Amino acid sequence: MSDVVSEVREPQSFRDQVGFFVQNPLFEKAIIALILINAITLGLETVPSIASDYGTHLKALDHAILSIFIMEISLRLFHNFKGFWRDPWRIFDFVVVGIALVPASGSLSVLRAFRILRVLRLVSTIPSLRRVVSGLLSALPGMGSIVFLLFLVFYVFAVICTKLFAIAFPEWFGSIGASAFTLFQIMTLESWSMGVARPVMEEFPYAWAIFIPFIVVTAFTVLNLFIGVIVNAMQTEQELEAKAEREKMKAQSQLILDELRGLRAERQAKQRQ
Repeated sequence: MSDVVSEVREPQSFRDQVGFFVQNPLFEKAIIALILINAITLGLETVPSIASDYGTHLKALDHAILSIFIMEISLRLFHNFKGFWRDPWRIFDFVVVGIALVPASGSLSVLRAFRILRVLRLVSTIPSLRRVVSGLLSALPGMGSIVFLLFLVFYVFAVICTKLFAIAFPEWFGSIGASAFTLFQIMTLESWSMGVARPVMEEFPYAWAIFIPFIVVTAFTVLNLFIGVIVNAMQTEQELEAKAEREKMKAQSQLILDELRGLRAERQAKQRQ
């Protein structure tokens, strides 16, 4: 039975052999290792002492790894050209690697700094990271209403604070923009008490009645809504991916079963003859 299954799964062309190679788990792990090594080498190039002593070797290693990345993408394009452009993650890999091929001279020298973007290929290579990013992207539509609600809360409190505290504290509340920035600091709970609230309360003892409701609404309520939407989107994304994986495995199993039935029917026909 195993011989028959291996015969069914055996690649029939060089293109299929390339596909089996690039989809091999060992190949994927090797690419992940190269991405990590490349990230380390790019970081070491920013250390002056290391760059002066080993800069040539680091650049040679960087070019070698880049060559492997180019070969990998070329193989994937050769295996499934149309499918490559249907996958947003493969397009992301193509763009990230393509940036490194742009001549980094003259006005384009700034692109050399973007070589570190290659480390973001870990997102497209590791399935768990893909699920996280996909969940975040799918959560964006649901976060729109929350962002608008947060904007309204900031606008209302910024106007109130500007009207009440602008004269005494022009640096913090002199304009609606300055008030919004100060309120953002308060929302993050970064030095909000000793840095902002208590100095204001020395002039306006009732100021706590503004700052505390603002913190409760923004830091504890609205931000938790963000977390809820993101978690729900990630769970939905994981369920959809699991369902798609089950359907794929079911289709593959059905294909193998049909092939086995066909081979059995052919063998029985030969025996009857």
